[in-house]
Amino acid sequence: MRIAVAGATGNIGSLAVAALERGGHEVTRMSRALGVDLSTGEGLDEALAGVEAVLDVTNAPAADEVETVSFFTDTTSNLLAAEQRHGVRHHVLLSIVGIDRVEGNAHYAGKRAQERLVSAGPVPWTIVPATQFHDFAEMVAGWTERDRVATIAPLLVQPVAPADVADVLAQVVAGEPRGRHVDVAGPDPHDLVDMARRTHQVRGRHVRLVPTWSGIFGSAMAGDVLLPGADALIAPTSFDAWLAPLVADADPAGDRSSDIGRGRSAPAGPRPFFWRVPGVNACFRAIWTALPVPMSREASAADSGTVAL
Repeated sequence: MRIAVAGATGNIGSLAVAALERGGHEVTRMSRALGVDLSTGEGLDEALAGVEAVLDVTNAPAADEVETVSFFTDTTSNLLAAEQRHGVRHHVLLSIVGIDRVEGNAHYAGKRAQERLVSAGPVPWTIVPATQFHDFAEMVAGWTERDRVATIAPLLVQPVAPADVADVLAQVVAGEPRGRHVDVAGPDPHDLVDMARRTHQVRGRHVRLVPTWSGIFGSAMAGDVLLPGADALIAPTSFDAWLAPLVADADPAGDRSSDIGRGRSAPAGPRPFFWRVPGVNACFRAIWTALPVPMSREASAADSGTVAL
């Protein structure tokens, strides 16, 4: 089966491509870096020739709510129109658990607009909501860390492994349209503060964590707002299982104060360059709070995989 992946060079996109290829599918990679620009429609018709299904894991750049909604509206409209022209029979969108329960987040507003377009669009569809990834807590703490002190909201989350999400997406896009898919989540709920503490510990870092609702995440996100539904599909990889390989990867010399969280999953890779830039603006951080798949340095906005806050 020929399947196109929009956002193929991002974290989730690359994992999904690998999962599809393992399943014997022919994959067309779509990203701005590969000459397909969803914002303008450039390269879409060429990329979708002969494609039967499309998986959209693209992400928006940092912006305010109006700009983010506009970005998702333009890119999704262009993609759906091109799919209709080429007779694509299944459009799969990776979304985020809880976006309908959180106001005031630009990225969530954009994702809601994207979901509306897909569900009302001309191509049969499936929307797959996923929870945060296992490295989410470390990432959030890294945004505010100064002099080995970081503020972090005590969110209750049920993190999931990116590779597990990619496997689910590969199965869904190769199947029949289902409408709204059940939530995809990891096995266990965790407190974000404890997750950050444990991740720092295995990496040999010493960071004092200060729980607070006065930062990026407000008290409106307390409780079960970010947890999956009772009928969720529970992926197999636990947070403990994700941490285990990081122990071997930890720096034996101890604290790496200049390297805040080296990567997404084992083996750890380098953080994007802006991780170390002091005073990263609040708007940028707010966008990243909504991503189970944070943008990589080399991925453009339409290249990277989306996921959860």
